[in-house]
Amino acid sequence: MPLMSTETRSVVIIGSGSAGYTAAIYSARADLKPLLFGGVATGGQLMLTSDVENFPGFPEPVLGPDLMDRMRKQCERLGVEMIAEDVAKVQFKKPPFELETTEGKKVKAQAVIIATGANAMWLDLPSEKKLYGKGVSACAVCDGFFFKGKEVCVVGGGDTAIEEATFLTKFATKVTLIHRRDKLRASKIMQERAFKNPKIKFIWDSIATEVLGTDSVTGIKIQNLKSLPAGRQVKSETIIPCQGFFVAIGHSPNTKVFQGQILLDPKGYIITDGRTHTSVPGIFAAGDVMDSVYRQAVTAAGTGCMAALEAEKYLAQHEH
Repeated sequence: MPLMSTETRSVVIIGSGSAGYTAAIYSARADLKPLLFGGVATGGQLMLTSDVENFPGFPEPVLGPDLMDRMRKQCERLGVEMIAEDVAKVQFKKPPFELETTEGKKVKAQAVIIATGANAMWLDLPSEKKLYGKGVSACAVCDGFFFKGKEVCVVGGGDTAIEEATFLTKFATKVTLIHRRDKLRASKIMQERAFKNPKIKFIWDSIATEVLGTDSVTGIKIQNLKSLPAGRQVKSETIIPCQGFFVAIGHSPNTKVFQGQILLDPKGYIITDGRTHTSVPGIFAAGDVMDSVYRQAVTAAGTGCMAALEAEKYLAQHEH
């Protein structure tokens, strides 16, 4: 059935990653007949991930796209209506809430679950994109195990970079952290731990300009920003051999469309009450869009479940 502009749904879910699909599954089982706007690029960050070894229930590694496909099929089996369009406009000031997609589809909702996720920030190097999932990563917790006994490089200078580098020392024999400045932005206590870790080496005032390798990472090329003599246009370059390259310069939550509608923190993450309630009753958030700490598929799924249960309770209290 085509979506009508006057139609009002009990629950509308925005996002089709682990959080969005789980919220849809629980909402469907509660007979809320959820509508899910999955976006043009459905499946979330796991669509860009190769082997997933830490999602419960899979004795053998499962490819990220395959895991998302299974979640999608589970939603289909439960009768979840899914539309592969992005939400472009919302009205969250009062219920029924209003949503409009980039294609002009409109719907009203008594409750909304936001699960639009967050994207890792990248260096925008062609070689970085080419080798993503083949040694290039933005998640040490997700992929660190694959670099046991190998040497890796990390780019960044904030808390995220230090956390990634420190975690990787559990597996890698050597972790080289490359930072464009001569001092870190990370908290002092994290800096001290990193400086004391014998496996972590620091390269200052430098940027990565190319990831080397054909089918897998073999090294990275860096440039020192302070070695440019007067009158020269070419900076000095150095090749750092490594088998893994982790970009840790932060994440960007997908919340632009919600600005001015619900409370966001300074980085753009949705502020919740410690569970999944946002600043607007009836609007809930789940997954990486409200979680800047864990950013795991399993924690996203957990908050997706929580958001669906909270939405069901909210609707029952308001007799929708």
